[in-house]
Amino acid sequence: MPARSESHAKTRIPASVEDLAARRARARAVLRKLRKEFPEARTALLHQNPLQLLVATILSAQCTDERVNKVTPGLFAKYPGAESFANVSQVELEQEIRSTGFYRMKAKNIIACCQAIVARHAGKVPDSMNDLVELPGVGRKTANVVLGQAYGLSSGVVVDTHVHRLARRLGFTEADTPDAIEQDLMRIFPQKEWIDVGSILILHGRRTCQARKPKCGECGVSAICPSANILLSKTPPHRSRA
Repeated sequence: MPARSESHAKTRIPASVEDLAARRARARAVLRKLRKEFPEARTALLHQNPLQLLVATILSAQCTDERVNKVTPGLFAKYPGAESFANVSQVELEQEIRSTGFYRMKAKNIIACCQAIVARHAGKVPDSMNDLVELPGVGRKTANVVLGQAYGLSSGVVVDTHVHRLARRLGFTEADTPDAIEQDLMRIFPQKEWIDVGSILILHGRRTCQARKPKCGECGVSAICPSANILLSKTPPHRSRA
């Protein structure tokens, strides 16, 4: 899941004139509407424990969740714990995860990450942001996924390519880096909503507010989205087939 998409850079939304209170109120309204559309928003990555989610999230970089979910059932059956991942050869793991792309770096990170988990945390995935981001191949986005989805801890907001795009289109931020966007989202949404915000925006980005062809005409929050008119004006009219 990359930090931004090509088409995102082409859609510049003017800086919002809302004050913080107005932006928070509109953000709550957007979340309320989208929660009705996605009442059980969670990560699409299949997992049964924090380690599986951590590995699946590393594999999901520059890869679809659907592809990752085809690889991980067999992978987790073969390597059931951090120790087994820590001891596998990189060449062997590369072959197991080859179809997810960037498999050499991913294999290297998974092995090093699991070696650190075994050495520093007795084989258990840590449940703190500081400990997670010290693991090889783990940044804030991956840590937020694990803490939120596996441990239920609101440590921050997951900012993937969809959240990056939607946060700017919805006028929640004018920032252009994942860390800065996350900080703005944490300011306008209460902490109890941080886990859901990321999950819901990701699903909305996949289904409706897509990068190249946003479906503003079908969007339940277009009336309170500052980008809707701009994006609609750039969308070619639908032509019926003769």
